Amino acid sequence: MFRILCAEFIAPGIKRFVIQAPRVARKQRPGQFVILRIYEEGERIPLTIEKSDPAVGTINIVVQSIGKTTHLLNSLETGDSIRDVVGPLGNPSEIGKFGTVVVVGGGVGTAMAYPTAAALKDAGNRVVSIIGARTKELVILEAEMRKVSDQVLITTDDGTYAEKGFVTDKLRQLINAGTHVDRVLAIGPIPMMRAVAEVTAKANIRTIVSLNPIMIDGTGMCGGCRVLVDGKSEFACVDGPEFDASRINFDVLVQRNTMYRAAEQKSFEDFQQERESLLAKVHSEQECALQGGRK
Repeated sequence: MFRILCAEFIAPGIKRFVIQAPRVARKQRPGQFVILRIYEEGERIPLTIEKSDPAVGTINIVVQSIGKTTHLLNSLETGDSIRDVVGPLGNPSEIGKFGTVVVVGGGVGTAMAYPTAAALKDAGNRVVSIIGARTKELVILEAEMRKVSDQVLITTDDGTYAEKGFVTDKLRQLINAGTHVDRVLAIGPIPMMRAVAEVTAKANIRTIVSLNPIMIDGTGMCGGCRVLVDGKSEFACVDGPEFDASRINFDVLVQRNTMYRAAEQKSFEDFQQERESLLAKVHSEQECALQGGRK
């Protein structure tokens, strides 16, 4: 069992967990993820590590309630435990001194982008961060991103905070204003990453995207995160999760990302009916583990 030392909502439906996982914390690098399983019969899901603290042995994850397992996870509180935390997995972000790097975070993707933005800043880059969200209340990690960025630009779809528009609007403005951009990192929903790649392709700017959104079991065994890279099949979880956007077939990627939508919706509908019984099962497992530890 892995103890939750702190659990708090940082936006509606978006929760940050500080989890006691010392071995993971010692090895974690920006861009990597862990696989969680909440209880014995639960689904295994991959989640990117927001940051780690090797000195105290903790990792942070940021979770948005979307499907069955993320809703169940976000029902847990400080003092609860998670059955399994496996990692760190995936290849770390490429960190080097590139020059001016634009880091684009869409929605909860900002939490995934944060550790890489911090590492890029530490490596001596000029970091410009663009944060996008549907509405003001869903803008996350603004203060954290400001600490690791030379400039932060924020957009909201509905205009309730900062400027109305999309992250691609800000990126296009930067490029059109003559800002020399050496590299772009985009993390967020697939349509957003595709749109960013289309903007940067016209300017011949190398762009890296993270394919976390299509990962399922995180080990390459299920094949669910297969992606065509230069016409050849690779797996987001073991070959990525970060890829050069110019090499990705986004048409196939979008299609694959919708394959399990009906099954996911059915699973979530079932969860809504059995939420309390599942929570009781989770807490029962935790109590049994605790009692076993006392013997």
